Amino acid sequence: MEKIKAVLIDDELNSLQNLQQKLEGFCPDIAIVAVTQKPEEGLILIRQHQPDVVFLDIEMPKMSGFRMLEELGEYDFDIIFTTAYNHYSVDAIRISAFDYLVKPIGIEELQQAVERLSKSLHRQTKEKIDILKKSLSDNRSQDDKIAISTSEGIDFIPIKNIIHIESKSNYSKIFLMDNKSIMVTKILKDFEEMLLPYNFYRVHNSHLINLNYIQKYVRSQGGHVQLQDGTLIDISRRKKEEFLKMIGG
Repeated sequence: MEKIKAVLIDDELNSLQNLQQKLEGFCPDIAIVAVTQKPEEGLILIRQHQPDVVFLDIEMPKMSGFRMLEELGEYDFDIIFTTAYNHYSVDAIRISAFDYLVKPIGIEELQQAVERLSKSLHRQTKEKIDILKKSLSDNRSQDDKIAISTSEGIDFIPIKNIIHIESKSNYSKIFLMDNKSIMVTKILKDFEEMLLPYNFYRVHNSHLINLNYIQKYVRSQGGHVQLQDGTLIDISRRKKEEFLKMIGG
């Protein structure tokens, strides 16, 4: 099997060395072809080596990871972002469907990222970059989009079109406007973390709803909501008090 060619770009030397050592020691499918602390040099190395994947830090002095990608223009490689922990930035990366590693990077997380990478090389990236940049801004709204990986590719769905999401074991079913739905290989917790800033709330272990689409709240029988598409969803007893506060009940 041909190895996955990788370029590593991070202005922090310790982080760069840590990632390189773990890739070389624990990820035999990866062949590191170039390493640099300088994004300007990273541009040259990417053009020279034509990698399959770039491990990229977003925030770097002089030239950010975004600016570097803009300078490249057209590119045909996967990106795995490496980031210091920031809950908001991680949520933004999740929404745009990029893979990411939180520093300090653990061996198991790194191996899992490489395994995912080996199954899905050369995914669409340009529109995902646009979604990520928008998600990292402070102007979050339901007009934003979420990137959803499917068996056929990647769907870019306006968040305002999502009515609710239902857990299906290790899958989730997304219910959209116009009676459409999509089954995806993400658990409900992943969507809960992504969509919490967009007025979504998990009313039950199995249900995450868009609060903008509540049509009616019924107090009887423990409490349930009716959504605008006609769906009836029970409210978990332990969630009921918090839910009522959120809707002003």
